[in-house]
Amino acid sequence: MPSRAKKENTERIHKILSIVRHKDGATMQQLMNELGVSQSTIKRDIAVLRDRIDCPIEFDRDIEKWVVHELPGGKRFELPGLWFNASELYALLAMQHLVSGIQPGLLESHLHPLKQKLESLLGESLAAAKDVKKRVKLIHFAGRRIEVKNFELLTQAVLERKRVVMRYFNRDRSEETQREVSPVRLVHYRENWLLDAWCHLRNELRIFALDAIQEVDLTEKATFEVSQEELDGHFRSGYGIYAGKADKRAVLKFSKARARYVSLERWHSKQTSKWLADGSYQLEVPYSKDQELVTDVLRFGADVEVLAPSELRERVAELLRAAAELYS
Repeated sequence: MPSRAKKENTERIHKILSIVRHKDGATMQQLMNELGVSQSTIKRDIAVLRDRIDCPIEFDRDIEKWVVHELPGGKRFELPGLWFNASELYALLAMQHLVSGIQPGLLESHLHPLKQKLESLLGESLAAAKDVKKRVKLIHFAGRRIEVKNFELLTQAVLERKRVVMRYFNRDRSEETQREVSPVRLVHYRENWLLDAWCHLRNELRIFALDAIQEVDLTEKATFEVSQEELDGHFRSGYGIYAGKADKRAVLKFSKARARYVSLERWHSKQTSKWLADGSYQLEVPYSKDQELVTDVLRFGADVEVLAPSELRERVAELLRAAAELYS
């Protein structure tokens, strides 16, 4: 922002540019009415736009409106630097608060400078900015703790396309292995961080939970690149986070009591659904491995019935019988 342009003028200057563009030109009276300020104030702000920021704004006497022309070469004029109105700044601060809440402390060192800059742009509205934490609440459940250092090294590896060597603990087998992997992307899913990567030990794409990574060393080796087509086929076909080509399709019937709720949910990009005559709701989703799907079905208890396939129906029934026996 130019040093001579006062902070309190920032939002008004932003609005003048927006109004003139939105209306394909605006009269002085329209600007005064929408901004609620005097003609002399509007003239001062237009002078800042034209003389200090080199905005191609001028009064067109043929239509008697203020207009903004294109720059040489047909380019659109944009305000230089970081120019936001108050509502946009509040939204950014709220987003910053939500992102920092994904994993407390994990991104604090990176986000804090951004937060300070956003607050400084608000000037006199700073008190309201500091109220964001009290007015925006993010409740987390069952997130697992990860090491900040590991997260930062993996982020660097993903962005710089470098391989890493890591010690990984498999919780199911209580086994630790040394892996060299080519990181593809970091994924935040259901409160936890995961790493999609090409595993050079298994010679295939794998998903690694960051909380199970014990130690990470960044190497100078370039990553083994996997095509987007192969990534999509491996990670997006199945249900939930579990990879693999979907070769089965679950048919679920939800009770009338839960139908409206479930009809608003998106379980899979290729799901199909229909309302049944009795007011219940039938949902079909493709899947490869059933671990996550079974967990999601069980959380609905007696409000869902697995109609197909038979092996999924029996697996859910078996788990429900075992659970019932605990309370018999």
